[in-house]
Amino acid sequence: MSLTGTPLLVIAILAAAAALLLPLVLWTRIGGPAFVRGLSRLLMLGFAQVTAILVVFLLVNNANGLYDTWGDLLGGGDHVNAAPDLGPDGTGGRNAASEPKVKQQFEPYTNKVGKGVVKTVLKGQVSGVEGDVAVWLPPQYDDPEYRDKTFPVVELLPGYPGSIGAWFGTLKAQEQLTPMMERGEVAPFILVSPRTTLLGGKDTGCANVPGVVNADTWLSVDVRKMVTDNFRAATGADGWAVAGYSAGAHCAAKLAIEHPDRYRAGVDLSGYNDPAAEKDSITAKDPKLRQESNPLWILKHAKTPPHISLYVSGERTDGYNDGLALKAAAKPPTAVTVVKLNGGGHASAVWKSQVPEVFRWLTREMGAGAKAADKQGV
Repeated sequence: MSLTGTPLLVIAILAAAAALLLPLVLWTRIGGPAFVRGLSRLLMLGFAQVTAILVVFLLVNNANGLYDTWGDLLGGGDHVNAAPDLGPDGTGGRNAASEPKVKQQFEPYTNKVGKGVVKTVLKGQVSGVEGDVAVWLPPQYDDPEYRDKTFPVVELLPGYPGSIGAWFGTLKAQEQLTPMMERGEVAPFILVSPRTTLLGGKDTGCANVPGVVNADTWLSVDVRKMVTDNFRAATGADGWAVAGYSAGAHCAAKLAIEHPDRYRAGVDLSGYNDPAAEKDSITAKDPKLRQESNPLWILKHAKTPPHISLYVSGERTDGYNDGLALKAAAKPPTAVTVVKLNGGGHASAVWKSQVPEVFRWLTREMGAGAKAADKQGV
């Protein structure tokens, strides 16, 4: 039974209700020795507490998009089939454009994420990762006037732990953006949310660690290729951006800075530069990996300033100061916009409220790439 499905929530609520009624009905009717009566009553109270905790957990999990599956929750979800050493650029010398097309079957993603979201299970040809990917197409996609046009893409990354449905269900990105796209206020982006929880009980930091996981390649090579092979999506960096919140924000900044050949913009909402900010991050355990996975270090040590734009927001000690450090280190053509938030904390409601402005910013900063649907042919 699905961890995030309605049936489990309904069963949990019914069990909690029954657990409340049991003591009322049976408390004085339990027979036998005092020990048996006491143990029976204790078990009833324990059952009531467990079912109440389960209901609260399911409501919080569904509202915040934390765990997709039982494997994610129990730390047993391993989505890595292989993790070869793919070299500095994470491609292993393979040119994605020359690889066979990756054709996928999609099904509706119905776990409380709203209408229009579909998902598929992708076996990464290069990364060795196998995971689910959610996709939402803008309202213009099926318009006959746009049948020969390609669309810009934003890759959406949740925090850790995080669900592929978090941006759609918790942050309601597509619900907020649909009317804005219909009015022409923001570009008609394809929204893509790939699985980022790849190792049981560990945050990959969206890095490549030979022999462990190729999370960077999964996101920046395999997922990109799947999207361009299955949809009328822009293929060049000008038409791609990556956005995330919390641990996903750290990933978004890292990926954008490290791969300006794959992304033109990155959005960092309440993120951090030092991987050690996430205690479960595998990139924080090794000093060299910790340093090389730090977006600030990557930016400072880039051979040439990357041609990207970054949007960083957060409270002073929750992303803002890290954003200022990135801005201070940036040299043209790298551009960094830093927004200070005042209150709200590290919470989904804060990131949800920023979705409209983030996509206005993406539309402006990506320029021609964000207007791909109006200017590019297939």
